[in-house]
Amino acid sequence: MEFIDSTALSTALPRLAQAFSADPIHLKLALTSYILALAVFTPASGWAAQRYGARRVFLIAMLVFLAGSALCGLSQNLGQLVAARIVQGIGGAMMTPVARLIVVGSTPKDKLISAMGWFTMPAMVGPLIGPPIAGFVLSVADWPWIFYLNLPIGVVGAIAVRRFVPKGAPDPEAGRFDTQGFVMSAVALSGLIGLAETAGLSLLPPLVQALLLAVSLDAGWLYLQHCRAQAKPILDLTLLRYPTFRASLVGGTFVRLGIGASPFLMPLLLQVALGWSPLKASGVTIATGLGVLVARPFAGALLKRYGFRTALAVFVVATALMTAVPGFFTASTPMWLMIALLLVGGFARSSQFIAANTIAYADVPQPRVAAASTLAAVSQQVGLALGVSFGGLMLHMTRGVGEAALTPSSFVWPFVAIGVVTLLALPVYLRLDKDAGASISGR
Repeated sequence: MEFIDSTALSTALPRLAQAFSADPIHLKLALTSYILALAVFTPASGWAAQRYGARRVFLIAMLVFLAGSALCGLSQNLGQLVAARIVQGIGGAMMTPVARLIVVGSTPKDKLISAMGWFTMPAMVGPLIGPPIAGFVLSVADWPWIFYLNLPIGVVGAIAVRRFVPKGAPDPEAGRFDTQGFVMSAVALSGLIGLAETAGLSLLPPLVQALLLAVSLDAGWLYLQHCRAQAKPILDLTLLRYPTFRASLVGGTFVRLGIGASPFLMPLLLQVALGWSPLKASGVTIATGLGVLVARPFAGALLKRYGFRTALAVFVVATALMTAVPGFFTASTPMWLMIALLLVGGFARSSQFIAANTIAYADVPQPRVAAASTLAAVSQQVGLALGVSFGGLMLHMTRGVGEAALTPSSFVWPFVAIGVVTLLALPVYLRLDKDAGASISGR
């Protein structure tokens, strides 16, 4: 539901801009508001799963997500849609991290690559079928049905969870919820993402932006002090002492800063700048999902043959190049060439993320897996949110003041910029030991 929803919504952004009479660039609020809710509420997911049981939390999260989906479909303006997306995000914040916790916590390390490959399958299939679903829905119905489709899927999913997922007992050692740390981290993350979202768009006065930055930095500094004194902080930053976890987190954040903007920029390029229909545009963007899907069977063999450091370095370079390429698409670019390039990009991106997500837990002791999963999930959402904001800012700056129309040339520098940001992960991966993660790669 999450991955289909996100990719389908991206495809529908130009249609939503017409329905709400809003600037297409401002529609990124519909993406970042959801990701912001994920980043803020994900830290509570690990504790909630331990305290109340993973299956119970997972089911409640699904119900909240479905309620948010219904509210999204009923929205009459951008403000209502953003509020409904926040409700969706609260549910999503508990779904994926708790699911990852169930998988990682119950899988032997020698089978972790295979398990994480299966776990990433929704992330592969979702982008694959989300765009064509959205294109078809928008050709036969109005945009709210993109969200209403979640309702029957969610009901079937809830029944499946009750049938197949072990109930599990709450952990008596979960301890008290770190309320103080949660508030501090929420303020810091909200301020950072809010500042990035409004930068350059004249949505907030400069004085308010400066105040937002000061509050965010102060909250972040206070949380660092709190983390040192707290036995079980809501975000355990001491996990960054493990080199493989640190490389996965920092490098993965740079990659998500780059590619996070792609789902926002691609529909605007194809549908607004090139004038394609949603259905035609989805026929091209589906290639990324196909590339992601194709990569999965090869991930284990590649890591075993070349090791994590080499694989990460090669695939992050390929990901950066393929992330920048769509900026050079024009009306004369053959459709088959677009599909081929996006297919290669999807393969590189998927291979990079399977390697990065797996090596993150190579050196983390089993008792700290839940905390590591929570911190990794938060960093992922922050990277994606900042990526969308960065892409929107680059597009706004390229278009210039007073220029109403988006043309293919408007997208050249935004795509090049996000490609450069993606490449910043390369030095991080190259600092890994050549045998890093060998215990789980089988090399």
